[in-house]
Amino acid sequence: HPAGVTSPVRPDGSGPVAEPGAGSAGTFRSLRHRNFRLFFVGQGISQVGNWLTLVAQSLLAYHLVGTSLAIGVLSACQFLPVLLLGAYAGVVADRMDKRRLLLVVQTLAMVQSFALAYVAAVGASVVWLDVVALFGGLSMAFDNPARRSLFVELVDEADVNNAVGLNSSLMTFSRILGPLCAGLLIHSAGYAWCFGADGISYVAVLVALLMMDPTTMRRSPVVERARGQVRDGFRYARRTNEIWTPLVMMAVVGTLAFNFTVVFPRFVSSTFGAQEVVFTWLFSVLSVGSFVGALIAARRRDVSVRDVASASIAFGITMTVLSWSPSLFVAFPLALAVGFASITFLTTSTAIVQLRADPSMRGRVLALQAIVFLGTTPIGGPIVGAVSDHFGPRAGVLLGGVAALGAGLWGRWRATTPVT
Repeated sequence: HPAGVTSPVRPDGSGPVAEPGAGSAGTFRSLRHRNFRLFFVGQGISQVGNWLTLVAQSLLAYHLVGTSLAIGVLSACQFLPVLLLGAYAGVVADRMDKRRLLLVVQTLAMVQSFALAYVAAVGASVVWLDVVALFGGLSMAFDNPARRSLFVELVDEADVNNAVGLNSSLMTFSRILGPLCAGLLIHSAGYAWCFGADGISYVAVLVALLMMDPTTMRRSPVVERARGQVRDGFRYARRTNEIWTPLVMMAVVGTLAFNFTVVFPRFVSSTFGAQEVVFTWLFSVLSVGSFVGALIAARRRDVSVRDVASASIAFGITMTVLSWSPSLFVAFPLALAVGFASITFLTTSTAIVQLRADPSMRGRVLALQAIVFLGTTPIGGPIVGAVSDHFGPRAGVLLGGVAALGAGLWGRWRATTPVT
């Protein structure tokens, strides 16, 4: 807007009214909102650092112990707090100012990254790596519902699906750059530098949060303290088919299919005889496919359960084909397809929850999604790791493909069957 000109305010005072043309088509239309631009830039820098840590942790655990199960246990420590505290974290997100909550949570995450740098620098055992990862999981449990609820408040309602898609493209672009940087830093400087760089990257997101203008946010109603709020959120999701069906699908897919950092290091080294660091290349190629898929998803105006199910079926098919790839040369283009299908599933399942959930329940519903996606990793990570160790890494990849395919077929049935 020109200087001194502001958008008209909604009658309920919740935020600015969408102006003519605000909901027009355009891949980057959400970026016209200043607060969302700040969020986008800050998260973009921080998420690259986050992937430095995620990749370096997995490779360090594999380097120290030499099994996929060790990576699975590490993943369990990272995400166990999400499983145990995720529902309560969603209630906290609904009760509190999400921007202020994120300032606290992101500061704790910064401390965790520097602690990992120290553990790697002194050559501590994998046990200490697991302990610090467990602490990081605590901040992740509260970060996820607060962060994902916040960016919905930064744009007009007509731009929510676009914001979800752009946020997904941001996350996937960081998955391209982060693993590549991790591979370079590990090879040239060591693991500690990866964790240290991640700690420094949190400065960007903290500054972005401080620079936001709270008066222009489209705030969700703050939920007062009351007993049974976690149960209320679960009951609400259970009786809303457009939320419940994607949540169940996400639980299955999140448990057995989204375990790339667990199975890929052994998949690369044992199956194709490549160095462990090649895992970062394969993961980056997969992320290129995810980035393209996220940009395409950002142009969607709406999403249905059928869309989520179709994406899960595509994810299952591509994972199954990848598990039988005869060489690393063939695995790279297949990884592109896996990345495209996986982010399409993740984006559509996230968008439908954010679009269909009542604003007063959004934090709790998103927390439930975080539980079934991230919180199932303590269960799925060790399972996929053990399957990869005992039956080979191809079996670990195949297990994820079958799970995604089965969840997608069930979702298609739910989308076409009257729910009573």
